[in-house]
Amino acid sequence: MNRRVFTWLAAAALAAGFATSHAEESPVDVVTGAADALAAALRDNRPALEADRAALYAMIDGILEPRFDRRYAAQLVLARSWRSASDDQRAAFIDAFYNAMLRKYADGVLQFDEDRLTVLPFRGEPDAKRATVKTEVVLDDGSTVPVNYGLVRRKAGWKVYDVTIEGISYVRNFRTELAAEINATSLDAVISRLQGAAGDGASEDDSDVVAASGAVEDPTSDDE
Repeated sequence: MNRRVFTWLAAAALAAGFATSHAEESPVDVVTGAADALAAALRDNRPALEADRAALYAMIDGILEPRFDRRYAAQLVLARSWRSASDDQRAAFIDAFYNAMLRKYADGVLQFDEDRLTVLPFRGEPDAKRATVKTEVVLDDGSTVPVNYGLVRRKAGWKVYDVTIEGISYVRNFRTELAAEINATSLDAVISRLQGAAGDGASEDDSDVVAASGAVEDPTSDDE
């Protein structure tokens, strides 16, 4: 398992655990059971999913979409552009960004190996609005990489909104990348590109994602 493969792969694993979780469960309880849930889903279906991209996307979406805070993630990625965007632009970006990322990292789900994932003891406050669950993933060369999950508490329970690998947040990465693209073109142009990527299943190299600096802006988000 290489760095690109597990980037958002475990996010899907994490979301799988939400399907059978309850709101009273802590973030680490959800994560602990998630790896087993995804492993069970793949156990008898991996060859068929490898051969059928549409089925693979549908499987991931069925697990992830109800358990991932798409709106909050989109707000954090767009930051200032979110505030100036129309309601139609916001809705289009939420869908386009989610679907493009789902397709970009779908192959990682097929390579998931729960034996390589270790969930570390939880150090967060039990009543906090947001939480970070820290894990470690073992790569093919035997090295261990920290992979941390950002979760937000909603009325329906905890939802994922970010993944941080070796200190690099994907929300921050995409925020920087897309801010530059929006400045050079427009928000509508970015939405159109993401819709195209989602439509044809195009994949981009992780090298195209620029590492961001500075804090992630936390726009006001409705509690869903």
